[in-house]
Amino acid sequence: MVAIQLQQLLVHPGQRIQLQGVNWSEFEAILDELGDKRASRIAYSDGILEIRMPLPKHEKAKVLIGDMVKIILEELDIDNECFGSSTFKRQDMAKGIEPDDCFYIENSARTIGKDRIDLTVDPPPDLAIEVDVTSKTGLDAYQSLGVRELCRFEDGRLRISLLENGQYRDANFSPHFPNFPIVDRLSQFLDRSKTEGRSQTLKAFRQWVREFAKGRQ
Repeated sequence: MVAIQLQQLLVHPGQRIQLQGVNWSEFEAILDELGDKRASRIAYSDGILEIRMPLPKHEKAKVLIGDMVKIILEELDIDNECFGSSTFKRQDMAKGIEPDDCFYIENSARTIGKDRIDLTVDPPPDLAIEVDVTSKTGLDAYQSLGVRELCRFEDGRLRISLLENGQYRDANFSPHFPNFPIVDRLSQFLDRSKTEGRSQTLKAFRQWVREFAKGRQ
């Protein structure tokens, strides 16, 4: 058997690799070796480890989507805790995932002051964000870990998936923001950012949220 060191693996931006037959101890060792300060994201499900390296446009999109979600939460005065791209894992399920961004909303009070999440005692995130197609490995992990809502941005469109009976189904709205047409609006504002830039887009988005919320009162 040939042993390969992680530093020998070269994953270019926009690409992903899969390693098969990775047991939990090896998964943990790989996480330790990769460290926390890295651009790559991982997904682990039943012995399959996936490492992906996002493109710059991926990073810009995930930051903008995360910022817009934060604006909605702020303007609606909804308590929340953001855990970014933290690693969520459970050995008894042989699953692990690192979202592009994630939020505790209903369960925000249970995570205040925590630096690490232990899914054997703590709840999974209430909302996770993924940019680009989420692989089967990633979806399996999200489903098994019980992340209720997955917000995916694919091919220029936002897609909301809700967990029902252990499987995701597409929805036209987010249960966290039921009165907001975020599927269409977030996509529109992401398009605007390509010509107007991040700062102006977020200012315009905040103004839209305020006006929309006022109109719903």
